Amino acid sequence: MEQIAEGLHLLRGTPRHAVNVYLADGHVVDAGTRWAARRIVRQVSDQQLAGHLITHAHADHQGASAALARELGLPVLVGHRDADAIASGQLRDRAPVNPITRLQLRTWAGGATPVARRLHEGDRVGSFVVLETPGHSPGLISLWRESDRTLLAADVLFGQHPVTGRPCLHEPPAIFTLDPALNREQIRRLAELRPAVVTFGHGPPWRDPEGLQRFAASLPS
Repeated sequence: MEQIAEGLHLLRGTPRHAVNVYLADGHVVDAGTRWAARRIVRQVSDQQLAGHLITHAHADHQGASAALARELGLPVLVGHRDADAIASGQLRDRAPVNPITRLQLRTWAGGATPVARRLHEGDRVGSFVVLETPGHSPGLISLWRESDRTLLAADVLFGQHPVTGRPCLHEPPAIFTLDPALNREQIRRLAELRPAVVTFGHGPPWRDPEGLQRFAASLPS
């Protein structure tokens, strides 16, 4: 695992940074696709674990969640607006319906996952505070730690180009995003925090607060 900040590590994945899974204060954050369970368990089974947090109900973030919760005995934490989708395994209304998202649901999504805790704005998860940041998904949450200005932004932003994989700031593609305009509001909100380090669901960490603010300011209203 790669340490990003105090108590925050990025798990190994192939390709690197394509679909990220983190360990944050003992919480496995996201779970990749249904095929990622074995590699995640290998990396975290010797850690002191407190739970499994799913940032939002998309197939590339909850795919291995049911297996992780079962194999590791972890309580599952989810933003309250996406909790029913996680609990039922019915993700269809969490993203636009198109051939790509239908294929993801068939090949990447995991099954129903019991939810132990439904998270709201201001709740604490370890040393982090929950921010409700809907747009990409109705219940997407981010995690913020003010003491060292560390932000887990999930898919509010991509840290790489979605096609080429080149490291850069990028909006999540509209074909995966229910409300792009609302998501841009969340990008602007997160940029105002001036995070020292930002992690993403896709892409390497970002350590340029001014660059994030410039990117947010360049977005259409």
